[in-house]
Amino acid sequence: MSKYYFVGIKGSGMSSLAQVLYDLGNEVIGYDDNRNHAYTEIELEKRGIKIYYETPELTKDTIVVRTSAVRDSHKEIINAKNLGLKIYQYFELLGELTDKYKTVAVSGCHGKTTTTALLAHIFSETTGCSYIIGDGTGVANKNSDLFFIEACEYYRHFLNYHPTYTIITNIELDHPDYYKDLEDYKSAYQEFANQTKKTVIAWGDSDTVRSLNLKDKLYYGFNDNNDVVCKNLVLSENGASFDVYIKGEYYNHFELPLLGEHMVLNSLAVITVCYIMGLDKDVVNEEIHSFKGAKRRFAETFIDDVVTVDDYAHHPTEIAATIKAARQKYPNKEIVAVFKPNTYSRTKELYKDFITALDLADKAYVTDITCDRELPSEFPGVTSDLIINGLKNGEYINDDTIDKLLKHKNAVLLFMSCKDIYTMKGNFEKLLRENNEDRNN
Repeated sequence: MSKYYFVGIKGSGMSSLAQVLYDLGNEVIGYDDNRNHAYTEIELEKRGIKIYYETPELTKDTIVVRTSAVRDSHKEIINAKNLGLKIYQYFELLGELTDKYKTVAVSGCHGKTTTTALLAHIFSETTGCSYIIGDGTGVANKNSDLFFIEACEYYRHFLNYHPTYTIITNIELDHPDYYKDLEDYKSAYQEFANQTKKTVIAWGDSDTVRSLNLKDKLYYGFNDNNDVVCKNLVLSENGASFDVYIKGEYYNHFELPLLGEHMVLNSLAVITVCYIMGLDKDVVNEEIHSFKGAKRRFAETFIDDVVTVDDYAHHPTEIAATIKAARQKYPNKEIVAVFKPNTYSRTKELYKDFITALDLADKAYVTDITCDRELPSEFPGVTSDLIINGLKNGEYINDDTIDKLLKHKNAVLLFMSCKDIYTMKGNFEKLLRENNEDRNN
C-alpha cells in the first residue's frame, strides 16, 4: 500500500485517478483551492477520501500527484519539494498504471467522456473492467486486466500512454495555447497512434482522421467506405435507432437513448471495441439501451415548462451538437444557450466558430472568459465581447444578472462550459422556482 496526496483533486481526471488508486488498496487524500462543492467530489465522498483546503501533515513516504492546472509556485508543490517527496504529474502516474493493463485509450477533440463511459458501462456489466472517465468517475476492478481511459492530447500528455487499443473519435484544432496549427495537432495523434500496440479504431468519415498513417485500423462512421457502418438511422425525441454493418455484413440493430448523430458515432466506436473483444452483440445492444449517459452531458432538470440542461460543451463543434440535440428532443420549445468560455487562447482562435455555433440557438447569453492557466493580461483585447458582438441575438450575462433568463417560457436553457457553469444553473433554478411560487400564491 502507498500513500497518495492529490493536489487539485477536484479536477475531473484527478478525482477519477484518486478513486482508482483508492480501490487498489492505497491510502488517498487530496487538496484543492476550490472550497465550493464540485460534482467531481461525489465519488470521493462515497469512498471517504478526505479533501484538505490547508496544508496537511505529510509523511516522507507520501507520493504527490499534481494537476497541470497547478503551477510550480503553488504552496503545496513548494511544500512537497521542501519535504523531498516524489511528485508525479497526473498523466505520468496514469501512464505507469496503464502499462500494467490491457488498456483501451479513448482520444479525440470531442466525445471522449461519453465513449469511455459507455465502454465502462457495457464491460462492467459483462466481463468486468477498470476505468477512468472524465466526468469524475473512476473504478478499479482487481479481477480484470481491462482498463478504459480518456487520453487527453493537451501538451501531448497522451504520449505517456502505450495502449493496446486506441479510439480516435475526431480531430479538430483545439488547445491553441499549445498547438501551432492543425498539422501540429495531427502530428500528436500520429505519434499516439504509432504507440498503440494493436488496433486503432477511428472515425472514418473525417478526411483529417483518414490522413493519418494508421497501420492496424478499423474505421467507423456513416459512409460506406468504413469497416463499421451505421445505416437506416432514425433520430427521435427518445434517441436513435440504427443498424450496424461490419465489413459489408449485417451485424445487429441498436437502440441508443442519447441525442444527436455525434452520440451515434460515439456508440459506433464502442460497438467496434465490443466486436473486437467478442462480446455477444445482443447483450451489447441491451447494455447500450440501458445507458444513462455520463455526468454533465445533457443532464436535464425540469421546472414547469422550462428544461435546464448542464452540458460540458466548450468547443464550437460540441456547442453546435448540444443545440441540435435539444432541437431533436424539444422541437416545440425555445432553445436558449448560456455559455461560459474557457481560456483566452481558445476564444481568440475560435471566436468566429463560437458565433456560428451559438447562432443555432434562438437566443444566446455569454459570460466572462474563465481560465486557470492563462492571465487576461497575456491576451489584450480578448474578452467574451468577441463572441457577443457577432451574435444575431446574443448578450452578456453574469451571476448578478441571471434574472434576465426568467423571461424565457416553454424553453430549454442549455448551460454549457467545461467550467463550473452548473453553479449559475443551480442559482437560476432556485430563482425560477421562487418566481413560480410567488406567481402561484
